Amino acid sequence: MKRYRKSVVMPLALFIYTTIMAVYFIPRNEEMSDTKKWLTVGASYAIIALLWWVLRKKEQMLARREQTDDKSK
Repeated sequence: MKRYRKSVVMPLALFIYTTIMAVYFIPRNEEMSDTKKWLTVGASYAIIALLWWVLRKKEQMLARREQTDDKSK
C-alpha cells in the first residue's frame, strides 16, 4: 500500500474542509459583507498553500539529510 506524504494529505484535507464550509455557510451568513466572506475564504486558501509549501520543504530537507547520512556511513 502506498504511503501518502503529510505534505499532501494535510493540506488536501484542510482544502476540502474549507471548501465545504464555505459552500455551506457563505450563502447563509447575512451578518458579514460579501467582500469579507470571500477575503476570509481566500486567506484560508493562502494559509493552506503556505502549509503545503512548508511541509514540502521540510520533507525535502529530511530526505536530503537522510541521503547525506547514508553517504557518510
